[in-house]
Amino acid sequence: MNDIFQHLNSGRNFFLLAGPCVIEGEEMAYTIGRRIKSICEPLGIPFAFKGSYRKANRSRLDSFQGIGDIEALQILAGVGRELGVPVVTDIHQPDEAAMAADFVDILQIPAFLCRQTDLLVAAARTGKAVNIKKGQFLAPESMRFAVDKVRTAGNNDIAVTERGTTFGYGDLVVDYRGIPVMQQTCGTPVIVDCTHSLQQPNTAAGVTGGKPELIETIARAAIAVGADGLFMETHPEPAKAKSDGANMLQLDLLEPLLQRLSAIRKTIDQL
Repeated sequence: MNDIFQHLNSGRNFFLLAGPCVIEGEEMAYTIGRRIKSICEPLGIPFAFKGSYRKANRSRLDSFQGIGDIEALQILAGVGRELGVPVVTDIHQPDEAAMAADFVDILQIPAFLCRQTDLLVAAARTGKAVNIKKGQFLAPESMRFAVDKVRTAGNNDIAVTERGTTFGYGDLVVDYRGIPVMQQTCGTPVIVDCTHSLQQPNTAAGVTGGKPELIETIARAAIAVGADGLFMETHPEPAKAKSDGANMLQLDLLEPLLQRLSAIRKTIDQL
């Protein structure tokens, strides 16, 4: 696929990047992917399936990281083929870019790594779309430099994602002024990560906490301000998820949420 983000952002509704935090197995990935697509299609929401093939950024050494890189990437590719949707996954080091690009359509740069020049350039040179998450430590205006690195490497299929800004030691806040700022300064679609923005990192237990009851609050405000897309991690049983369960959306809550958000978007378009 070419110009993935242009395609996702070409409809009247917002687009959605959604799926589990990490691929835990084939059955769960297909179950989640099929359900999300069945919700998005009647609402006219363009959808890309998200899943990490490996979680490199974990609080503790004994945290689950993945089922194996190639096995997880093959599952991601299979979900994309069956559903006919783009697939997005994170990469962490430059030498992972080409490997992941053989299986997925969008390479995602984690927030903590958004300044890593070699990683951005390696992702750009695969020719795949690149989603750059804004660092929790960066001003929105600064994201244009990350975008410029990808563009200079010859790739214009880019989006940037707001995922909250560090507030003290163990919380994040979303500055919604950053959405129009990044749209103007980066010249890309801007996505709001409605689940990671509610993380509570650096807990004493070494397990990231979260406030999933506020996912709708984050999402409603994002649509009202004019975000082009939303990012959500979802799982049938977040309490049993092997990564980020504390801030994920329960899968059976996704349909009514997207219905309400689509109604907000439609209302705003009519103003």
